[in-house]
Amino acid sequence: MITGICRIEMIIFEASSLKEKRMVIKSLIGRIRSRFNVSISEVGLHELWGRSEIGFACVSTETKHANQMLDSIISFVEKDGRVEMINQEIEYVSLFGE
Repeated sequence: MITGICRIEMIIFEASSLKEKRMVIKSLIGRIRSRFNVSISEVGLHELWGRSEIGFACVSTETKHANQMLDSIISFVEKDGRVEMINQEIEYVSLFGE
């Protein structure tokens, strides 16, 4: 079993308050969750209205498939005109001696 984990740091263009930031992030997270069926959450920079960090994870039987899923989600976020990615970290964890 392979777990692919990604953390994305982004700038939010449309947010001039925490309320507007949360609306953008909630919308983005909901769209990613429904389209890609991954576990996702805002994981950092909660009190900064112009920036955010989201983290997501997928589980697969192959590293290649997990990599394709993470790449697809990253591309999806890059195409969203409301945010700009400024940093990303990807990690793969192999469990149960595989």
